[in-house]
Amino acid sequence: MSSSPSTTPAPDEPGPLLGPADIRELAAALGVRPTKQRGQNFVIDANTVRRIVRTAGVRPEDVVVEVGPGLGSLTLALLEVADRVTAVEIDDVLAAALPATIAGQLPQRADRFALVHRDAMRVTELPGPAPTALVANLPYNVAVPVLLHMLETFPSIERTLVMVQSEVADRLAAAPGSKVYGVPSVKAAWYAEVKRAGAIGRNVFWPAPNVDSGLVSLVRRAEPPKTTVAREEVFAVIDAAFAQRRKTLRAALAGWAGSAAAAEAALTAAGVSPQARGESLTIDEFARIAENKGAAAQ
Repeated sequence: MSSSPSTTPAPDEPGPLLGPADIRELAAALGVRPTKQRGQNFVIDANTVRRIVRTAGVRPEDVVVEVGPGLGSLTLALLEVADRVTAVEIDDVLAAALPATIAGQLPQRADRFALVHRDAMRVTELPGPAPTALVANLPYNVAVPVLLHMLETFPSIERTLVMVQSEVADRLAAAPGSKVYGVPSVKAAWYAEVKRAGAIGRNVFWPAPNVDSGLVSLVRRAEPPKTTVAREEVFAVIDAAFAQRRKTLRAALAGWAGSAAAAEAALTAAGVSPQARGESLTIDEFARIAENKGAAAQ
């Protein structure tokens, strides 16, 4: 195989990517047993990881950050194409083994790889150039908070493609008015244009999960919604609105505003019906409500 990072071998051509036997042998050698606690399901299909890289639109000049690389299946596929890859791994055993796997499978690109052995939720800086893309098979149990943390912490990330549980993918990509539109949908929309980008079958994982997976594409907005208040204040409104999603916003936002009357004043000043519910509002409407907190006192 050519060592060119942009070359994609045919499926039957020997290459550096890990197949099912490689994954199981590596896991056995390391004494690794995937744990539900960390949402570990390792991708064992080379065609799937190449599809993820293609769908993510990874370019030769990209600096990619990957969260939860596991045994390195997707990491290797990213390294074939991107300029650099930084992987963030919390698991002690997996983090210790990954550099050797990269050096053994793709030695000509090993100097383009960096490992950060930390909890992704606590990462505030990365080595090397600023990341331009986030591509990850996110652990199901922490997918949304990790995604939002990375988007907030690293504004240089322009494009994101994450693989998550199918119903989480639906929530992230949901539009106002949808039954599954909620906190993840609105907060993700603060940062990016979000859409479903495909489905992933269960048989490409080891162990096979008992849920389906989906790909979600996020392209960062040129700038967040125009507002005179901080993001945290907008997110506080979103959290309050969906904490009691069956209630009208007048009732759901009473605690946030100080009283139902104060909530009604803020909503009215924002041009939002006090009888509306959170699932019908756009991110820009939530921002307007946050701006008008205390409207009754003005």
